[in-house]
Amino acid sequence: MFVRLNPVRRRLATVLAVLVATSGLALAAPTSASAAPRPFAAPGDSGDDGEGGSKSLIKQLEAASKGFVEAKEALDRSKKRQQQLTAKVKELDAQLGPKQAALDEIVQRAYRTGRLGPMTAMITADSTGSMLDRAQTLETIAVKQDRAVRDLKDSRAQQAQAKVAIDAAVREQQRQLTVMAKRKNQAESALKVANAASAASGGSTGSSSGGGSSGDGGSSALAAAAPRTSDGSLPNESCSANDPTTSGCLTPRTLHAMQEAKKDGFTRFVACFRQQNSGEHPKGRACDFAADKGGFGGDATGASRDYGNRLANYFIKNASRLGVLYVIWFRRIWLPSSGWKSYSGAGGDPSSDHTNHVHLSMR
Repeated sequence: MFVRLNPVRRRLATVLAVLVATSGLALAAPTSASAAPRPFAAPGDSGDDGEGGSKSLIKQLEAASKGFVEAKEALDRSKKRQQQLTAKVKELDAQLGPKQAALDEIVQRAYRTGRLGPMTAMITADSTGSMLDRAQTLETIAVKQDRAVRDLKDSRAQQAQAKVAIDAAVREQQRQLTVMAKRKNQAESALKVANAASAASGGSTGSSSGGGSSGDGGSSALAAAAPRTSDGSLPNESCSANDPTTSGCLTPRTLHAMQEAKKDGFTRFVACFRQQNSGEHPKGRACDFAADKGGFGGDATGASRDYGNRLANYFIKNASRLGVLYVIWFRRIWLPSSGWKSYSGAGGDPSSDHTNHVHLSMR
């Protein structure tokens, strides 16, 4: 049924229509110049859990890389210990000669003075005075000889212990080399299987060489090293530090790495903590660094691609100092054991292929 509106109601309807139209314009998306950084793409239904690979692949890469790095650091500590022990053996060798000569001299002096004990000294003495003098001399020689014998035995025992420790260090080094080789094969085999099954395999790759110094980022030589324990290893850390990029948490080491990168000029948008079923993000041990100034967009090109190259290489150059587990950038992954390897995302999009951001995973 048609209802005729009076002039007042018609005017009100016109005003309301204008307001609705104006509100619709006001709610339109802001221009790219004023837009906030685009959010990270949600993981798809193909097994990808937000880090470009399946849960199984991410788990294998984490275990392989961590195992390799820990074995390598144990190897380095063993080599350092071997060097210290070798220097100690050399020092003891230098001491043994003079100590043996000193003992030989004492023995010869005792022999020349007829060290046959106090009774002999009393029998062969010409007088009471000479008997006491000779007894005192024999006692002095005996004390010196006992001390020299102990010193010599101690030095020889230390030498023997040091040589045994060197042999143990060498065996430990061989064991760690075996572990490293196994971890390397584990990571590469997992990647090979994943890439063979991915429709995006054989795509473009990021540069593995050092980027230029043009543009923002990449000004300092080395990052400040993350804190280590007294034996040189990295301490276990929980997700205990506030994540400045989200409402979540980070490990202190991950926060340190992000802050060091920012100090070096890599100041574009970063997102770290993220809830998901696997990977390093929910543990506070991963960050995604946008290549574009506007946030996570499409495939990085030009200056954005160069920025990503330089940022990836910054983390690789400082991997040991910061405690880097692996780096993913532009369909490639850098592993401590193998360097750059092909890494095709399960989703085939810029986020899972990591062509719009550098992914950093920490130990």
